Amino acid sequence: MTRSGEGASGGPPAVPRPGREAEAGPGRESLRARAAEVVFGPETPAGKAFDVVLIAAIVASVGTVMLESVPGVEEAHGRALRAAEWAFTAIFTVEYALRLWCAPRPLRYATSFFGLVDLGAVLPTYLSLLLPGAQALLVVRSLRLLRIFRVLKLGAYTDQARLLGRALRASRQKITVFLLVVLTLVLILGSLMYLVEGPGSGFDSIPRSVYWAVVTLTTVGYGDIAPRSALGQALAAFVMILGYAIIAVPTGIVTVELGRASREGGPPRACRRCGLEGHDGDARFCRHCGEPLA
Repeated sequence: MTRSGEGASGGPPAVPRPGREAEAGPGRESLRARAAEVVFGPETPAGKAFDVVLIAAIVASVGTVMLESVPGVEEAHGRALRAAEWAFTAIFTVEYALRLWCAPRPLRYATSFFGLVDLGAVLPTYLSLLLPGAQALLVVRSLRLLRIFRVLKLGAYTDQARLLGRALRASRQKITVFLLVVLTLVLILGSLMYLVEGPGSGFDSIPRSVYWAVVTLTTVGYGDIAPRSALGQALAAFVMILGYAIIAVPTGIVTVELGRASREGGPPRACRRCGLEGHDGDARFCRHCGEPLA
């Protein structure tokens, strides 16, 4: 038998020695934690400064892309603008790689909304090497300015945006039906105008007449096509008046749902079986069919 404190061969027990990787592990993890605190946490002074500098770089890069699309500016300063564009792309590439490295779940960050936006902020410049003109897609960087809500602690605005989103989701069925009705109307009105006016007034096909109906019904009125006959003008006047009534419908739907969501503090509760809405906030069963409410 071996004595206590001895190994199986009679010598002292083998004590595992921490290797270089084990010694470097805690330090590496601490570095990642500090980097994550700066990159993802605007609560600290360093994190807030990082986000402010990042937002300034985003604004400057979007301005560079916009200036590059102006012919006179591009001719005079095209080389400098392209150099600045590549410099911003290099900065955002390093930043994206840093976020992937220090994120607790890199894949989750990469597939999130901001992760995809961050990736889209650097890809167009590299794609421009294969597809000239692709750098115009760099305006997607403006979406990164949404981080200003986090930096300036505008949480109340974010809550209101969520409330509006809930109201829009709650009214999607009504708005879908409304859009289908409008689509049917423009098809009928466009076909009628095609029969009344014909090619002589510019209504040379039903799709073009439907285009006129859409432009008139939405009160845009480009004026590129106009009826000339008395009957066609009467029909156009009817479409114009109908347009004012139609515009008010989706506004009223969203307003009602927004008020309901504000009162209940959440989306309107609808029955999964019969679709009835407007249940009380503490209701557990549908008042129409008795189905348990989600």
